[in-house]
Amino acid sequence: MDKELRVIISGGGTGGHIFPAVSIANAVKALRPDAKILFVGAQGRMEMQRVPAAGYDIKGLPIRGFFRPLWKPANIGVAIDYLRSKWLAKKILRDFKPQVAVGVGGYASSAALGAANSLGIPTLLQEQNSYAGLTNKQLAKGAEKICVAYEGMERFFPAEKIMLTGNPVRQQLLETTITHDEAVRSFGLDPTKKTVLLVGGSLGARTINESVLQHLDIVKDSGVQFIWQTGKYYSEEIAARLKGKELPNLKVMDFITDMGAAYKAADLVVSRAGAGSISEFCLLGVPVILVPSPNVAEDHQTKNALALANRDAALYVRDADAPGMLLQLAVDTVRDDAKLQSLRENVLKLALPNSAEIIAKEVIKLANH
Repeated sequence: MDKELRVIISGGGTGGHIFPAVSIANAVKALRPDAKILFVGAQGRMEMQRVPAAGYDIKGLPIRGFFRPLWKPANIGVAIDYLRSKWLAKKILRDFKPQVAVGVGGYASSAALGAANSLGIPTLLQEQNSYAGLTNKQLAKGAEKICVAYEGMERFFPAEKIMLTGNPVRQQLLETTITHDEAVRSFGLDPTKKTVLLVGGSLGARTINESVLQHLDIVKDSGVQFIWQTGKYYSEEIAARLKGKELPNLKVMDFITDMGAAYKAADLVVSRAGAGSISEFCLLGVPVILVPSPNVAEDHQTKNALALANRDAALYVRDADAPGMLLQLAVDTVRDDAKLQSLRENVLKLALPNSAEIIAKEVIKLANH
């Protein structure tokens, strides 16, 4: 019997980092049920709730991001917290004694994986985006293996360490057994009509929301039906602006819990261009219009979107152009069966299945070395 496997997984801050981290943990457990897995996150961030909800222990570090510009006096406190986090991370690693540490990006992984490197614990990085994050770029030198979702990542990482694995996605999306018609009915809509899913992530996306609100006349007269996830942040304002309007073909929700059913119901999706979402679209063969968020580091969502659009695997609309044209484009596209079919075929070609299991096998291999 192999010796007990002990793994640290670190990172978070957004669902885009947390979903892959939990998927990797689940895949390690499936291969090695005896594995002990401990997460290291940033205090006050999303991972401190999401990881325990997935059934794993997590330790929080007081780490946070620097303020721009860097000479702001508040950064003295941020620097002190970073040094404290490095010290705490070393203590966590010495107590837990992992054979391997996995970093998925986000503040916490810079301290935890940095500590692992200094203690001689082998590390594996998982980079979700087509444009590498700052944390992973800094950690790459000490990493044994770097698992990526896009080709051409030699621009950021040593070529000999790179492995093209794809992004692990939420397993329940792949296991959805509901039919298209059942899925449409579950949202109280008509299975004989074309359906567009509008989604801006768990917090919502102001641009996508405004693109709908400014063209309610198109919604009403389109003959198409819409499932609209507004995001909790915007839900009250949108409810007020829709008050008194008769729009039976518009299903408005602040948050969709069953995204598997939502994707199954949709003939076309309108979405931001986060790496995790794009991996889901590829694996599920979802025709999509991507509207990259301009408010992300190094404009990486635009680079993610173009990686698909340049292969005719998605349509791309700039954030600034969306309020004027997005809704009409969605209606025109969802009525065009030939276009939907070609988007579906092209996006499926980019899918990289079994990512979590492939990464988990690499994690176990590193631990055994």
